[in-house]
Amino acid sequence: MYNQILSSLNDFIDNDLFFDPDQKKTLLHKHKLALSDSLQKGHWTTNLCLIASNLAKKNPRDIASALITRLENQSEIAKVELAGPGFVNIFLTREAFFNQLDDADKNPNSFVESSHTSKEKIQIEFVSANPTGPLHVGHGRGAAYGDAIGRILQRLGHEVSREYYVNDAGRQIDILACSIFLRKFECFDEKAFPKSAYKGSYILEIARGAEIDQALTESDKEKLITNLPKDDEEKIDELIERIKINHSNSWSLIRDFGLNYVIKSIKEDLTQFKVIFDNWFFESSLGELEDKKSEIFQALDQVKKEHAYEKNGAVWLESTKFGDDKDRVIIREDGRGTYLSADLAYHRNKLDRGFDTIINVWGSDHHGYIKRIEATIEAMGYSKKQMQVQLVQFANLFENGSKVKMSTRSGNFYTLKQLIDDIGPDASRFYYLSKQADQHLDFDIGVARSNSKDNLYYYVQYAHARICSVEKKYLELGMALPSKFDDSDFDGCDELLQMALNAQFVIKSSGENLQPHLIVYYLRDISQSFHQFYNNVNILNAKKLEQNNIMRALIIVKSVIASSLELLGIEPLDSM
Repeated sequence: MYNQILSSLNDFIDNDLFFDPDQKKTLLHKHKLALSDSLQKGHWTTNLCLIASNLAKKNPRDIASALITRLENQSEIAKVELAGPGFVNIFLTREAFFNQLDDADKNPNSFVESSHTSKEKIQIEFVSANPTGPLHVGHGRGAAYGDAIGRILQRLGHEVSREYYVNDAGRQIDILACSIFLRKFECFDEKAFPKSAYKGSYILEIARGAEIDQALTESDKEKLITNLPKDDEEKIDELIERIKINHSNSWSLIRDFGLNYVIKSIKEDLTQFKVIFDNWFFESSLGELEDKKSEIFQALDQVKKEHAYEKNGAVWLESTKFGDDKDRVIIREDGRGTYLSADLAYHRNKLDRGFDTIINVWGSDHHGYIKRIEATIEAMGYSKKQMQVQLVQFANLFENGSKVKMSTRSGNFYTLKQLIDDIGPDASRFYYLSKQADQHLDFDIGVARSNSKDNLYYYVQYAHARICSVEKKYLELGMALPSKFDDSDFDGCDELLQMALNAQFVIKSSGENLQPHLIVYYLRDISQSFHQFYNNVNILNAKKLEQNNIMRALIIVKSVIASSLELLGIEPLDSM
């Protein structure tokens, strides 16, 4: 019915309104057909007359009379009413209402297939945590968010590729390798271990697993750790330099082993979290600036021709030309590239792969980085509109009233794996997605463990499991589950069914705005409505004339809850 009514509205604009082409174009773009929020206002409502009256400077009633006549000529429409400042409310016949429910159950995209939104090739890059240690619970929110928007966009017909950008080059990996080396050869006692090194127990595990033929004498250790700078950051950099020069073979072996170990650990955790990437892109694959055939050299060479200049021995990108608040260094005085140079080359690589849109899911602390990446994209001749950045606030985890720490360097942190082992991947994903991604999220593990109404994940899953239980008991009574509604006048399920129909619009809005939390809110509302219905209606002892439609309604609600959970990467439970 949605597409049929929408077509009638568009025909009315084209054929019955004496508007100029620009007015018609505006009206076609702005008018909406939506499900009514209460069946007292009909099944569908449109703002067409309100928008048209504003454009034509006419009373909406004058426009509505012709539209109402057109709509009421359709046999599926029982009546049409004008309400408020110009809304038209459309009431369907019982048969039409039931038919659209059956159609929506067969085809969950039946309301959105007519959308004029083009189907795109989209890449989502998310998580991309430095491979310097296990993922902690702060990373879990970005993982759940990126994966969920990928699932939703695929549901809406887009071609989606998920990518993890591995920062396997640069200082942080050197600090990881240095930390492993110092543990492997026991260069410091615990109190003296460098503050800027990584200290987690996983460093000891990696060190024990690294097979190195070389041994360090006490003299070697003394030479390595004496006369170090007092500044913590300068100290770790000096240690890295000394190890590279004096123990190059061991350094390379430990660096490669440590990096591979951490990446393997990250992949295992993400797999357990139901996040599977289509591509793992390594920063090192961009090559070195000294290599003229490398991607990073070619990307920088491209922007240097027209949009860069030299100053104080460094090369600066004229990023202010493209909206940045200041120009940015892309090559340092010593010839080394900056973080921005690698990001510039990486985004060139992504856009050259033919994606219509690239979505970067970043931590909220990267907000200031958006303008400079947009500038690099424009400087390379692409449009910054091809990139969308979605900022995700880290989740604050609480247990027993205390905030759980998440620092990777200190080693005192709660890992994503621990969270998954504690409450499961599904409950974890649900709570990560329960609030708008760019807002702070306080995540209480105690509530997530509880089997109570306060645990929203449990409350939603319980709705699905309850319906499964009713179906089982219904079958045990020797009845077959209905596949269609009958022509009963019983309307006790209508509000619940109207809410079930809204799932398609919630999913569409969630995908268009990249906001999976809208689906969580929807699941909360329909679960609440179902539980109220369940408590008020003795389903299995209902009148025979009513029972068929009640069971058919519950089957549809169950299907909607299940498919909505699956879009969040969560398996619906049949029993609890």
